[in-house]
Amino acid sequence: MNIVLCGMMGAGKTSVGQAIAALSGRRFADTDALIEEKYGKITDIFAQRGEGYFRDLETETARELSAADGLVVATGGGFVLRAENCGLLKKNGKIFFLRAQLPTLLARVEGDTSRPLLQGGAEKKLRELLPVRTPVYERAANYIVDTDGRGVEDIAREILSRLP
Repeated sequence: MNIVLCGMMGAGKTSVGQAIAALSGRRFADTDALIEEKYGKITDIFAQRGEGYFRDLETETARELSAADGLVVATGGGFVLRAENCGLLKKNGKIFFLRAQLPTLLARVEGDTSRPLLQGGAEKKLRELLPVRTPVYERAANYIVDTDGRGVEDIAREILSRLP
């Protein structure tokens, strides 16, 4: 079984995922990193091929990951927006929504220029995305974990304690 982390940009998916992997001996996989290894920088993919093409690459990555076992998977912020991706990841995994409020997210992504969807103002974009994506994350998740004001290892231990 895989542990899959979803949530907004800045929710802590990569940091928490790495901590879970270290604590549990599982292998860590970051969907954005896997896509960049195969296809190049995400900012370039968005600029040259568009968001739709990038979302197709996410679905291809979901197919590959759903065939694996014993992974901790950190998904990109929009990964679970496609129901197909959720279905694939749930075939062999449990999805945890790392929920964070706007001030937490802003503090974590401030100054990050590697996120194509935040170009032109992180606060404005997060204010737009948060109310749209939060219900999607909640529907996708088997479990919801609040991350505001908590340390990475504390969150990782909570997730491990919730596994069947």
